[in-house]
Amino acid sequence: MKKSNAGLPAGPRHGIARVLSKRGLCSRTQAADWVRSGRVRVNGWVIFDPEHPVSGEHDHIEVGGADAHAGKRIYLMLNKPRGVVTSACDEHGRDTVYRCFEGANLPWLAPVGRLDRASEGLLLFSNDPEWAARVSGPARIAKVYHVQVNGIPEAAQLARLRDGFEDQGEWLKAKVARLLRQGSRNAWLEIALDEGRNRQIRRMLAALDIGVLRLIRVAIGSIPLGDLGKGQWRYLSEREIKELSQT
Repeated sequence: MKKSNAGLPAGPRHGIARVLSKRGLCSRTQAADWVRSGRVRVNGWVIFDPEHPVSGEHDHIEVGGADAHAGKRIYLMLNKPRGVVTSACDEHGRDTVYRCFEGANLPWLAPVGRLDRASEGLLLFSNDPEWAARVSGPARIAKVYHVQVNGIPEAAQLARLRDGFEDQGEWLKAKVARLLRQGSRNAWLEIALDEGRNRQIRRMLAALDIGVLRLIRVAIGSIPLGDLGKGQWRYLSEREIKELSQT
């Protein structure tokens, strides 16, 4: 039986794919695929246009015959291993971070920010798009990395990382750049960023002729990676969820 929303206040209206994504049920791309395949009904009518405007508050939405209520909000952290890509699937058939969740029966989750394939460490996931936008948005939550480099950087090179410089038309700058420890041929640096340029640390060090051997994200804001094993994950605590969204 078709349901009507006659007489209800109009309220804000958004594309159906966006509304499904905001409810934490899937990505917007997957939602659009659901709509185009005829799996989505609005007030009893099958919708084929992902941009069909709906009121998330007043319209009745179904996917595959089931009510499309907002899913339980999930927030977790993963110690990303080196060699896996931060995406749900990879066109080249490479392993993705989602292999770490196999068998856990988790709902759809999206990465909050990214780490490139060769990088390791703390990576957040959630199905709460609004929380994810606050965490990864322009609030500039500091992210801390430990970086093993080839050679022993000079004090002047570290100062240049902190002062910043232009690369490929972008201004790149580290909030913190300091020597953690050194051996005879290489060293470990601590670098903190409060901006999220693509491959920023690797680009900055390459511009100074410093090679990266390992790159590990060890903290986001006040949340450390801690002793979480490689490839392991855990739920964030209520305190951690709140702290990240308010940083």
